[in-house]
Amino acid sequence: MNQRWSLDELYTSFDSIEFKADMKKFDEYIESFRTWAAKNLKDTAEAAGKIEEYIKLKIAFYSLYIRLGDFAELTLSVEAKNEKATAVSEELDNKSTELTEVEVNFQKWLGALENFEELIDKSDTLKNHEFYLKELKAENKYLLSEKEEVIIAKMINTGSNAWNKLQNMLTSTLLVDIKVNDEDKQLPLPVVRNMAYSNSKRERKTAYEAELKAYKKIEESSAACLNGIKGEVITLSKLRGYESPLEQTLINSRLDMETLEAMLTAMRESLQEFHKFYLKKAEILGYEKGLPFYDLFAPTGEGDMRFSYEEARNFIVKNFRTFSDKLADFADNAFENRWIDAEPREGKRGGAFCSNIHPIGESRILSNFTGSFSDVATLAHELGHGYHGSCLMEESYLNSRYTMPIAETASIFCETIVKRAALKNASNEEAYTILEGDISDSAQVIVDIYSRFLFESELFRRREKASLSVNELKEIMLNAQKEAYGEGLDPEYLHPYMWVCKPHYYYAGQNFYNFPYAFGLLFSKGLYAEYLKRGEAFVADYDKLLSVTGKKKIAEVTAMMGIDIHSVEFWRSSLNIIKEDIEKFINL
Repeated sequence: MNQRWSLDELYTSFDSIEFKADMKKFDEYIESFRTWAAKNLKDTAEAAGKIEEYIKLKIAFYSLYIRLGDFAELTLSVEAKNEKATAVSEELDNKSTELTEVEVNFQKWLGALENFEELIDKSDTLKNHEFYLKELKAENKYLLSEKEEVIIAKMINTGSNAWNKLQNMLTSTLLVDIKVNDEDKQLPLPVVRNMAYSNSKRERKTAYEAELKAYKKIEESSAACLNGIKGEVITLSKLRGYESPLEQTLINSRLDMETLEAMLTAMRESLQEFHKFYLKKAEILGYEKGLPFYDLFAPTGEGDMRFSYEEARNFIVKNFRTFSDKLADFADNAFENRWIDAEPREGKRGGAFCSNIHPIGESRILSNFTGSFSDVATLAHELGHGYHGSCLMEESYLNSRYTMPIAETASIFCETIVKRAALKNASNEEAYTILEGDISDSAQVIVDIYSRFLFESELFRRREKASLSVNELKEIMLNAQKEAYGEGLDPEYLHPYMWVCKPHYYYAGQNFYNFPYAFGLLFSKGLYAEYLKRGEAFVADYDKLLSVTGKKKIAEVTAMMGIDIHSVEFWRSSLNIIKEDIEKFINL
């Protein structure tokens, strides 16, 4: 099977007639949008009609912008040195700022309307976009002047956006010097990081040491990127009147502090249980002071499940079908039509992601597949993101944009389906390995995510005063790991460079992209428990839940399933499911 995705459904090349025509159309859309705003936002006469027209113009513009932008960004994710893609990406970013004034003017104009509620009730289009419009109106209090917002939008392109692209280039092109089977090699960073799952202790330790050594080549540049991005975030957050970047993230996430505190409280309470897991694993592997970082993912059982790409496809589709034909058919179609880029190679970014491309009703998934069961679970995870997107394709683009915490729901739910299915048919050795892997994955989403939350909180605190040196960043990361992992990790073998290899720290528009993973895991655990109780009747409600995530606050979405995310007890109940698995592992 072909393990490289096709982007032809967007454009065949940057030199194609269609791409060039759409780039020209992009300029025309901007000009027509600006002309319309200058003419119609002078007064509030016929306000309902003007709002309807604005919605239509914005949907049309962003449909084109997403097609063009995703083609460039997806190309860059697998070809970090593609100069044409880089140039197009920057050109689109620069040109899109020309609409900032239009969007700010409209938002302020909308905020000044006195009969807003009456207008919504008189129009089907406005009623359909009620949540979007009310959110825009509420955000008025954080807007600066039109002139200031335009300047900021333009400066971001040479600020945080540029820093982010540099960091992506650094990690995507970093070659790690490593000795494999007594042969000196240079391997891409994702390949070396994947060796953490190797059956060979020697290989795991060699990869860990080579990885840390390789980061020294880019540590100063990465620190500059991180300082530049976080400095910009702090400045803009203060200017707009937020108490902190965390408050801004929560508002943008449609989440509240009460929910975050309830979840973090339950997570902190559970850390000791995960420490027991790590200590048991350390004991099995022959360590006395906790696990060294390079053995976090070391298999302790004999069951080494390996999959070809074709076998991974068949396994995922077959087991998705136990939940619903709709989910299985979606996944099968993604494999069949080359929506997935799975082959690790130089110039390709590490990790995995899913991009839902609303204008063409498709998704594209990036992974780095090496044949492990963990890789199969990752594919299922990303296909879950894609399925979430497919449930929103009937919605207007403006009603399809869900926020970070709810974004991990479908992905982790799909991952759970595959892991549970693997356990049913596995041998005792394989079942042990799957259980260990599942707990290990959960530990990453609770323990490691908590360490990342601690790291980013302290990073923001210190960055308010001055830029941080490489040594300071390493110190903060080590302290965060010690607090989160506790006695579970050997303090002499931690990972001081996790701030380099995790791209989420470098997203200026998505700060604290860590706790959403914990939210997704624990909410999905609660949902899966509900599915086991209700069976097939659950499926339609689940799809409905996913379809409204772009037009409701998260607490409203979760309430559809009878879940109160303000309650610490809900989060404890989900963590208890993992606790039971840990007890089972320890007793085995």
